[in-house]
Amino acid sequence: MNVQIIAVIVLFVVALVYLGWKGYKSLTTKKSCGENCKCGIDFSNIEQLKADK
Repeated sequence: MNVQIIAVIVLFVVALVYLGWKGYKSLTTKKSCGENCKCGIDFSNIEQLKADK
């Protein structure tokens, strides 16, 4: 086999493994906010602004 064909095959296999790994990680990780997200704040004590009409 030619060295160029071997290099292309190796790069293709590495790309497939990388894409498979990224897909697996996206399906298995928790879908949550980052550290600085304010999703856990309780807004029940805050009055709602009313539009003047």
